[in-house]
Amino acid sequence: MSHRFLLAAALCAACLAAAPVASAAEVQTHVTGWTHAPGPRKYDRLDVTKFGNLRSRNVLILVPGTNGGRGDFTLDARDIVRQERDIQVWAVDRRSQALEDTSVFRQALAGTVTPQQMFSYYAGWIADPSIQPHYQPPDAAQLGFAADWGLKVQLEDVRAVIAAAHRGGATRVLLGGHSLGASVAVAYAAWDFDGHPGYRDLNGLVLIDGGLLGSFDSADLAQARTRLAAIRRQPFLDLLGLGLPWVTGILSESAAILALKEPDAPSVGQRFSLLPAAFKPPIPVTNEGQFGFAFDATTSPKALGLIQVRAGSLGSDGRWVDGEVSPIRRVEETFGQEPGNAVEWFYPARLNLDVDAASPLVQNSAAKYLGLRLKDAKRNLAQSDLALYALQTSLTNGAVLKGAKKFARLANTDRYHTKYVDASRTDSHLDPLTAAPERSAFLRTFEPWLQQVLAED
Repeated sequence: MSHRFLLAAALCAACLAAAPVASAAEVQTHVTGWTHAPGPRKYDRLDVTKFGNLRSRNVLILVPGTNGGRGDFTLDARDIVRQERDIQVWAVDRRSQALEDTSVFRQALAGTVTPQQMFSYYAGWIADPSIQPHYQPPDAAQLGFAADWGLKVQLEDVRAVIAAAHRGGATRVLLGGHSLGASVAVAYAAWDFDGHPGYRDLNGLVLIDGGLLGSFDSADLAQARTRLAAIRRQPFLDLLGLGLPWVTGILSESAAILALKEPDAPSVGQRFSLLPAAFKPPIPVTNEGQFGFAFDATTSPKALGLIQVRAGSLGSDGRWVDGEVSPIRRVEETFGQEPGNAVEWFYPARLNLDVDAASPLVQNSAAKYLGLRLKDAKRNLAQSDLALYALQTSLTNGAVLKGAKKFARLANTDRYHTKYVDASRTDSHLDPLTAAPERSAFLRTFEPWLQQVLAED
């Protein structure tokens, strides 16, 4: 399917871009995902936020990265549809988001419970079991099927979303994502859906600090066997290493809402005994100071580059001082939102393993062992006609753009429709999602590329 569709009307998009878009839609909905996935059918529901002109035949579908939710894209999506009138942006959750209980977060944002009550409900009870009522995590013994929520399930779910876009009248579909979500987009283009190459469903890829072909890690057969055995014992990624996989999402969202609601109050998180010491500032801080300290690249633990932004610095009075790419308020708004939050509490570790094994886009022994569908991937991609946007931050030391350029050569991508952006000197991994529009390397470069792509018939 060529990315040059009949959209001559899009030529006027540039003159419309400057006009106010107060009426742009923002709709919460859902799509039924792959109905043959492991686990109960109630998890086939994929929550989607749609932004922009819902009558547009152009749809950009965005997939979150490791431990990410559809809320990662809220700020960027709003800015994109404000500038480009003839586009829909769909931000898509994974099926695992259905395991979350965000009810008290929603109450805190609505003001019906206090931020302290919210924190006690979700995290305080872990250190003080007398707190009642409190969050009840699902029984991990009943969730073993999530060990098989890997790349095949993710791609079949994404395919259901793409099919929904086409049923709704879309004639041009761009697939992208952030971090691992960008890796998923590349894998989709190369995947064999029972003889149907994935690239045929698409007109372009949008890779925000992610991809395959060496962009991140890889996995050989021995590594695949070892890692899969561990995933069978614990199917969810435990990013903080506390033995509580869901706590990453809870602490992140709690900290963001505390900072939004009571930014200048003494930090609740700093007093929480179970918060790892690496996240605690050396001086008394406010809720906002604590939040900034935990996420800023200067003070956040070096091993957690996946969660870092460049937001400013901690003042001597314990308050946060803006001064870099991402104003702390935008970071708080990203992580402190409902519905559609930005952190996945139950992220399936199998997905990372499968993406690592898929990195070379070859049906090798690791891919076969894991049931990946990459037969003839490179030969099929040579027939594709996809526009390509790729941006890298400081995370991978240049590997993201190297991988994107390998893909472009493999897919014979027309250089006129290819855009590579190196933001490694200015951006940490999350900055493309949270940067102020005037400082955003992503928005400044993506919007002209998008207008160029949409203007082609």
